[in-house]
Amino acid sequence: MFAAVGFADGGAIDPAQEAWYKKYKSQQNAPKPDEMLLNTDPEPDLSEGFVDLFNGEDLMGWTPKGGTCKYEVKDGALVGTVTPGSNSTYLSTDKTDFKDFVFTCEMKWEVDGNSGVMFRAQTKPGKNGETVFGPQAEMEGISGDRYWNGGIYGQSCGGYFYPVWLKEHKQARAALDREGWNRLTISAQGNVIKTWVNGVPVAHWVDDGTYSEGFFGLQIHKGAKGIVHWRGIRVKEL
Repeated sequence: MFAAVGFADGGAIDPAQEAWYKKYKSQQNAPKPDEMLLNTDPEPDLSEGFVDLFNGEDLMGWTPKGGTCKYEVKDGALVGTVTPGSNSTYLSTDKTDFKDFVFTCEMKWEVDGNSGVMFRAQTKPGKNGETVFGPQAEMEGISGDRYWNGGIYGQSCGGYFYPVWLKEHKQARAALDREGWNRLTISAQGNVIKTWVNGVPVAHWVDDGTYSEGFFGLQIHKGAKGIVHWRGIRVKEL
């Protein structure tokens, strides 16, 4: 069960995040800082009841959507590589009706690049084929000065549902290991979504019911470069 709801203390924007706040505060999905909830829960127990979504050998059970970035299996890990000129690409589970769950995986970067994990994702027709849209647990990479890993982005549906810009998010912004593996955990129970990065609580977002079920998708963002590794991709349906 979730712990008591935690509210941000007056929605205090961290001074180090002021420029990002000014950039995103008018975005369609941007929350009011003083209305943001805090994730104060410990990371869920990941030891029992999980099934593997990736077999460590091939891409069985997964299909790329949205672009032509490359996915392959190397040394038991799933590796995604940017294809210059491609749209963002999402290696997506063939199962499309995940509802309530705890999802976890480990990620690391061989070459820096924006990434993340779509959940309860959906598709719609786009200008150049199929468009993946819905909530994404952001894993933005190992450089830059934003540090919103574990935040929740509305991919192709209006931008950040949960930016990691408050003073209370300082520990969350420091959670990423920029050289090694990083564990991302997502809990979805009803309309309450929470995330953790390396066991550190990050997001607490309450959906309005729009995204109640869908598929998981591993993002390789469009760009000039980027190589991301995944392993330990598991889910426990609730």
